[in-house]
Formats: sequence, C-alpha cells, structure tokens
Amino acid sequence: MRRKVHWTTREMGPMEHVKFTQMTDGDVEDYTFLREHEITYAAETGQRLIDAMAGLAEGYSGYQISRLGHSLQSATRAWYDGADIDWVVAALLHDIGDLYAPYMHGEYAATILKPYIREQCVWTVEHHGVFQKIYYADKLGERPNGREVHRGHPYFDDCAAFCERWDQASFDPGYATLSLDFFEPLVLEVFARKTFDEAVMRPGAREPLVVPDVALQRESGHVDVAV
Repeated sequence: MRRKVHWTTREMGPMEHVKFTQMTDGDVEDYTFLREHEITYAAETGQRLIDAMAGLAEGYSGYQISRLGHSLQSATRAWYDGADIDWVVAALLHDIGDLYAPYMHGEYAATILKPYIREQCVWTVEHHGVFQKIYYADKLGERPNGREVHRGHPYFDDCAAFCERWDQASFDPGYATLSLDFFEPLVLEVFARKTFDEAVMRPGAREPLVVPDVALQRESGHVDVAV
C-alpha cells in the first residue's frame, strides 16, 4: 500500500490546499487555512453580485425591458425617492434570485442580503413576490390577496410601498434609468460591512422609502451615497 505524504507549510512553504480528503481528518492548520480563504472570498461577494447582475439581461423576458433593466429601474426610482443605501441596494438586487430560483426568487435574494442590510429591507425582499400578486394574480385565476396573511406585520406597509413605488412600476423602456456602474459603489459598500452587525440589522427599525429633502437633492444632481 502506498503511504500518503502530507506536505505541510514547514516542508513545502505556503499551503496551496488542505491535506485532508475527508473533513474528519482535518487539523488546525487545515481549518485555519480554509478560514482565511473563506474570509478573502466572502470579501469579494459584492463584486460577484455586480458581475452576476449581467445575467439578468439574458434571463426570461416578454416584458418591454430585461430583468436587468427592471432591477436598475427599481433601484433608480428608490434613489430618486431619497431612499437610504439599504433600500437602494435591496431594490437593485430584489430579483437576482430569478437567475437560479425563479419560484422562490424573493427568498433567494433575501438570503443573500440578510447578513448585510437592515431587517426591514430583508423582510420586504423576501415577501415582495406575494405582495406583487395584487397587480396580476386575478388575471390568471389566482388569489391576488395572498399578502393578507402578513397583515399586521411591522413591515407590511413597507413591502406594499416597495412594490407600488419601485417594483410594479419599473417596466418602462422610456424611463431614464441609472446604470449598473452608478450603483456599484453602493453594493460594494454594503457587502463590505461586518456581517450580522446588530447596528446595521436593527431588528424592528423602520426607515422611510421616501425622504423628500434627499430626493430633492438627488433630483438636482447632488449625489450623497452615504445617505
């Protein structure tokens, strides 16, 4: 029987991969090495999401604009409403689940966002699919009021407003939509945050979707991505 040779950092210099082929055989060196790689990889999540957004341009259509166009338009409307960075990034990424989880796209997107943004926005993204049905489900012989099961939830009105102002309204090919490059710094800022930070997640907190003073500043060309 051939004897396995396990090279270590002391024998061969910096590790390129772990020594084990079964996780139960890993040692401190292996898992320290993997954790460092995981931290580095996770730090690039924002850029991977920006790159993934391009896939929405090629997804299913039938609308007058692409899914990417819809996402950008939703985020643009949020931006010009004076919404804060969490709302804007949530609006941009709310349909990214269409790429890989078309029947649970809200839950998919919410899972991506949950470690990085306010609970209010995560809940809205997770449930926006059922809230959207109020606009079309009756045309297909389905229940348009499925959202009523959530009536009384602290974020019910926020999700309803998200859908009304930004989601259902954002299929207009004539709307002056901001580019993905415009939103990239906001995405990178959000995904550079410490994960599951209570100061960011703020359970129970509600921030308005529309901030008139900020909206006026943005409409006039004054851009403040920190708001």
